[in-house]
Amino acid sequence: MINRARLKDLRKIEDQRFLDAHPKSGELFTKAKESMPNGVPMSWMSKWPGAYPVFVEEAKGASFVDVDGNTYIDFCLGDTGSMTGHSPEPTVAAIREQVGRGLSAMLPTKDANFVSAELAKRFGLPLWQFTVSATDANRHVIRYSRLITRRKKIIVIDRCYHGSVDESFATLDNQGNTVAREGNIGAPVELDQTTRVVAFNNLDDMKRALEHNDVAAILMEPAMTNVGIVLPQLGYLKAVEKLAKEYGAKLIIDETHTISVGPGGMTAQEGLQPDFLTIGKAIGGGFPTGAFGMREEIAKSIKEMVELEVIDTGGVGGTLAANALSMAAMKATLTKVLTAENFEKMVKLGNRWSDGVESTIKKYNLPWSVNRLGARAEYMFSEKSPNTGKEAADAGDFELEQYIHLRMLNDGFLITPFHNMALMCPETTEADVDSHTKAFDLMCAQLTEK
Repeated sequence: MINRARLKDLRKIEDQRFLDAHPKSGELFTKAKESMPNGVPMSWMSKWPGAYPVFVEEAKGASFVDVDGNTYIDFCLGDTGSMTGHSPEPTVAAIREQVGRGLSAMLPTKDANFVSAELAKRFGLPLWQFTVSATDANRHVIRYSRLITRRKKIIVIDRCYHGSVDESFATLDNQGNTVAREGNIGAPVELDQTTRVVAFNNLDDMKRALEHNDVAAILMEPAMTNVGIVLPQLGYLKAVEKLAKEYGAKLIIDETHTISVGPGGMTAQEGLQPDFLTIGKAIGGGFPTGAFGMREEIAKSIKEMVELEVIDTGGVGGTLAANALSMAAMKATLTKVLTAENFEKMVKLGNRWSDGVESTIKKYNLPWSVNRLGARAEYMFSEKSPNTGKEAADAGDFELEQYIHLRMLNDGFLITPFHNMALMCPETTEADVDSHTKAFDLMCAQLTEK
């Protein structure tokens, strides 16, 4: 449906629009190349569409302003890190107060009691520990799973994402073998030594992977988000939970992105009972933090197997984990920002965004589909919603995706990088959503012109 020659012409227009609107970002980028590789503080920022990244001056609520004075409606929101909206007032106030009372002391604060109890109430796991990121949380629980089960292998889902955890950067080749995912840098060992990969929504594959009786844990998102939103089929998650118990593997549910469905994520929504749950990003209101919950039997096993004398040398933990500042941020965010009332509003806006995109797709007869995940939604370049990570990856169109991101940016909208994904925060408005729908409609009209 897309005229590729016209797409190239449209891209040239957007490239020039970008340069005209972002001269100060261009100057900063030129200077940045003197002290940062490719002129960016994180390597993947080079993948942003346009001649260079936009440099942010200020972000607040559902929008941000760049150094050239351009204002954007932000549907990326730090790829969940700012799902609360940028700098929510309750979180900012708590951080400001705590800064004057101490940042990090390697000792607990009263806020740790409150936050752990609140997470237990939301997710149903009684005992919690804290880290500096969801990646760290996943590393912790993988190690604990291996300790308890005395097994080495980890099962992950094909095209999953769990931060920078070594074991999770694996995929399936054309013969169904576990191999390193493309772009995986400096893996310490061949990935099939640590990991077994299975397709999402495939219970037969999951069972076969477990039948070796060498699996310490299954690490999975309850809905895939990084390769595009891939939703679980009816009954799939509970069936995986049952298989894990049957074969003695620990089930780890990573809710870092899927908390978009509600206060207790998909674990609460689907009535899941994992052995571990990991989460990060959003629960600190954008302040770096992570956490993992566990069942009481898990905690008892860990205590029995780890001697107090060497508890500080187990390869888990860090001096900044559970610092006073992050605890204050989490307490404020959980009690005053990520509330049931705000989630209700955010989910409604997610549906409004999806409705607008779906109606436009239908209007221009585009073979695309929309998947919804609470306050999060995404359109994909496939007529049928994918059931596996491979199907989602195969539906990708990098040239088209780069154009869409650049076009939306030039029109004043930021969507999640490397996806056509949008996320709503408590400060997002119906006007924000409707203005995106209008811009999306105009873009699709131009893309499909004969």
